[in-house]
Amino acid sequence: MAVMHIQPTPYDHPDAVKLQDAVQAEYVLRYDGEGDVTPLDPSMFVPPHGLYLLAYDPEGRPVASGAWRRQDENELGYADGDAELKRMYVVPEARGLGLARLLLAALEDDARAAGRTRMVLETGTAQPEAIGLYTSSGYEPCAKFGHYREYESSRCYAKPLI
Repeated sequence: MAVMHIQPTPYDHPDAVKLQDAVQAEYVLRYDGEGDVTPLDPSMFVPPHGLYLLAYDPEGRPVASGAWRRQDENELGYADGDAELKRMYVVPEARGLGLARLLLAALEDDARAAGRTRMVLETGTAQPEAIGLYTSSGYEPCAKFGHYREYESSRCYAKPLI
């Protein structure tokens, strides 16, 4: 399956919501009934404070998503200059095609251009594919941050953007 294009899309666009619902359903399966309850708002992904991307297949179906949002030092453990990766997801039938790597590179480039100095992300032990993607892309374990920082299954990673 070749990708027609990757495009910036509002976080609350119907295609974005469709993939967000799909990733939530996957979280429920992987984490014993729990979805991601991190508070998110569409305004967090409006440039230059963030970006939400969708990848479409040649038939115009949304097949992958990824986003970043601006973070600075706060009580949840973020540092000044952070860009937090969010909502990385590839539909099952499009996995293994390199879409996540394409989205990740585009998000890193955009966050860098917006002046962010570090990309951070939180994932969990029930997502070994995600951990493999991030560690093979230069991300290293870092101090826990964010909504799930106190969960045993939480894993946090960071990569300098400068």
